[in-house]
Amino acid sequence: MIAVMPETGGPTVSQILGEAIGSLRTLGRRALLALLGIVMGSCSVVALLNIGGNAATQSLAIFRNLGSDILILQLPPLTTGHDGLPLRLDADSLRQDMPAIANLAPVMSYGAPAIFNGQQSNANIIGTIPELFTAAALSVEAGRALSGFDRRETYAVIGASLAQALSQPNAPLKLGDRVRLHAYQFQIVGILKQEAPGLLLPFNANETLFIPLEGMPRLDPNARLSHVVARANSAEQVPLAGEQLVGAVTRRIAGDVQPNLVYAQQVLAGMQQQSQTFTYLLAALGLVSLLGGGVGVMNVMLMNVNERRREIGIRLALGARRRDIRNLFLVEAVALTSVGALFGAALGVAGGWGYAQLSGWAFALEPGALPLGLGSTVLVGLFFGLHPAMTASRLQPVEALRDE
Repeated sequence: MIAVMPETGGPTVSQILGEAIGSLRTLGRRALLALLGIVMGSCSVVALLNIGGNAATQSLAIFRNLGSDILILQLPPLTTGHDGLPLRLDADSLRQDMPAIANLAPVMSYGAPAIFNGQQSNANIIGTIPELFTAAALSVEAGRALSGFDRRETYAVIGASLAQALSQPNAPLKLGDRVRLHAYQFQIVGILKQEAPGLLLPFNANETLFIPLEGMPRLDPNARLSHVVARANSAEQVPLAGEQLVGAVTRRIAGDVQPNLVYAQQVLAGMQQQSQTFTYLLAALGLVSLLGGGVGVMNVMLMNVNERRREIGIRLALGARRRDIRNLFLVEAVALTSVGALFGAALGVAGGWGYAQLSGWAFALEPGALPLGLGSTVLVGLFFGLHPAMTASRLQPVEALRDE
């Protein structure tokens, strides 16, 4: 039944929607195929946004575990003090100039083969002060950390992986054993817990041998400070602590030399920006798939207009306005894409959840995934449905009525 309203009025929204749904039912398989394309496009947008968001959250969580209050100051090579000698930093003196710093430790780095009971392994040797274990949050599993009484002693704390590499099945390395570095024997007073490598720290604690800072010249007469590891009083004071640390160390360096400061909040900010770019890229890939579904909707609607030319001519001859014809076909396209958007969004959320479970991630629904997925799908329906709707509204009644 064709509903025609007087020229002064027009079909109501409910009438247009009812006729649009009725017309879509008559399309049969063609409507289902177009609907499938929209479902897949909407599903792609929602799923990829959720996957990208969860991947970014997982990556950021790794860096947050490093400690948001740790600062790493990298010193330029061959840095000297105002006396022309290799730079030396006194932690107590530095701390007086930096009230925002809770702990800090200068670090010297050196590589050498470590030997124990015939077992040899390349080791990263770190010369430092006892405060490093607090500043870098290093935990001792057995024994103790270095202390202020060990400055002139050949004592060492060993990382868990290095201790395992130097052990033999019948002779594991234990507290009190001595590890040879060149011509010196260092007694093990502590073994660290096995932990995930700190990505900000200038060393992998699991594969490192820690010795007193004063003992480094025994191994390398040319050893120089390479880093300063510090911990701020709180995460909120990290920027202030960084300014104080750079300023205090720079004042003790000869020449126009600027050390490089890195802290977790800087890395997190950079990663968040990269994660947003990655998420936008995934959203763009989903939108490409959605545009393919929109082309399918336009093809179906153009075929629908072509098959209903006589009906359109009758509507126009009985007084229907061109905007009524346009709105009718436009509502059909939007109704088709809206149904596809709902089904696609549901599948997209399910797909994102399934991917998170397979990857071992904690799933969280991205706030913008559903609005962007649903909104972009409806806009695609409007865009690709506009051309068929305008084509239908521009038909001449006489020419349309001649079609059999």
